[in-house]
Amino acid sequence: MKERELIELARKVLKNSYSPYSKVEVAAVLLTKDGKVFTGANIENASYGLSICAERAAVFQAVTNGYRDFSKIVICSNLIKPILPCGACCQVLFEFSPQIKIITMNKNGIKETFNLKEVFPRGFRLTK
Repeated sequence: MKERELIELARKVLKNSYSPYSKVEVAAVLLTKDGKVFTGANIENASYGLSICAERAAVFQAVTNGYRDFSKIVICSNLIKPILPCGACCQVLFEFSPQIKIITMNKNGIKETFNLKEVFPRGFRLTK
């Protein structure tokens, strides 16, 4: 899938966000190294610790389906500034693909691109 298509898919998935508490809608589209695509949206809960970010929702879906090597993740939100993955999401991404490319986009389509190691330089892995 081309980057433009991944971005369009992320915008579509954004409507699936369940964010009644923060009002921050986030969607993620994860691309595996062999071209498979997995999506996720943030899902909040009245017990905040039970909420899950869009990035982890996408990664967990991919791993559940047998995929563990990722090339890029597209993240979009309804915010004015492009949003980066939180520390928990960065660590989960690092566990599987420390070299992953992150494309993040705001509600107006302005995007920024990073490598995970730029935003999370001290991630760690106990395996591999």
